[in-house]
Amino acid sequence: MFFALDSDQREFDAAVRSYLAERFDLDAVRGVVEDVSGDGHPASLWKAAAEQGWLAVTVPEEHDGLGLGLVDAQVIARALGAGVAPGPWRGTVLAAEAIRLAGSPEQQAAWLPRLSTGAAVGAFTLRGAAPGTLTTVEYGAVATVLVARSGDGLVLVEPSSATPQGSYDGTTRLASVEVGAGEALPGATPAVIADVAARATVLVAADLAGIAREAITRTVAYDRERQQFGVPIGSFQAIKHALADLHVAVTLAEHAVLYAAHAVDAGLDGADLAVAVAKAKASDAAFDATAAMIQYHGGIGYTWEHEAHFFYKRAKRLAGQYGDGDAHRARIAELTIGP
Repeated sequence: MFFALDSDQREFDAAVRSYLAERFDLDAVRGVVEDVSGDGHPASLWKAAAEQGWLAVTVPEEHDGLGLGLVDAQVIARALGAGVAPGPWRGTVLAAEAIRLAGSPEQQAAWLPRLSTGAAVGAFTLRGAAPGTLTTVEYGAVATVLVARSGDGLVLVEPSSATPQGSYDGTTRLASVEVGAGEALPGATPAVIADVAARATVLVAADLAGIAREAITRTVAYDRERQQFGVPIGSFQAIKHALADLHVAVTLAEHAVLYAAHAVDAGLDGADLAVAVAKAKASDAAFDATAAMIQYHGGIGYTWEHEAHFFYKRAKRLAGQYGDGDAHRARIAELTIGP
């Protein structure tokens, strides 16, 4: 069976990548990374995300969204990963997904239009949100609404205050957030929570696949030009074979993520397995590709001035979110062999 993005999805992908290349390139990313006192939430990028439908991708049309699926959302996630783009896109999309799937009609009407148009900023976590302080929330300091786990359900919280926390990955911002009791999402059954978790895992895996592909693409381009002993270093057998192996690993991760998004969208019986395979492959591929990016750029790859560390740090941070490669391989074994 031939399985690939359709023409509209490819155009969507091209539009996101074109915007980032032309209007929010790695120099702009560096500006965010080096502005350690800033909130990491660039206004120009957020405005583009709202205007071009990146935030509205899975929101139903009756709530000012595009009414598309997770396959379309992972297209955006992969492009943002390739551009190591900062900002609360994923948290906003996941907060909207949780409200779409588990919220009451009143909650959906109150929040989905605001999240889809960028009028509100969302944050999302599956760590417990008892009244008190919830730590390491991505973009918690700029979030208008936070969706978090509470006991066996999900709650919608409007953060009362937030304190920035440090992160080695400068392409994101973390915060500890003061939360109250919150407002329960009435449809948050265990099955729905598992569905939202799967969607979160796929979007993180897509970001990692984007990071991995861009890392290897930049490394191959450099190793074709950089010469030692009068020949490109990419012609050396040790480097050539290693990069070929990485290309295969990244390609497999890309296809695994795409299929996992389709499986979740379609509610296939094997969706849990597909998500575990995708996250395991994407976590490993991104970590390996970004480590190779540093090594195969030689001395310059280890410097602050080079962009390699943006990719490596983002890959390292995201590789463990919603389970690292080892955790998902254990999940694969459980689903196929048994406990």
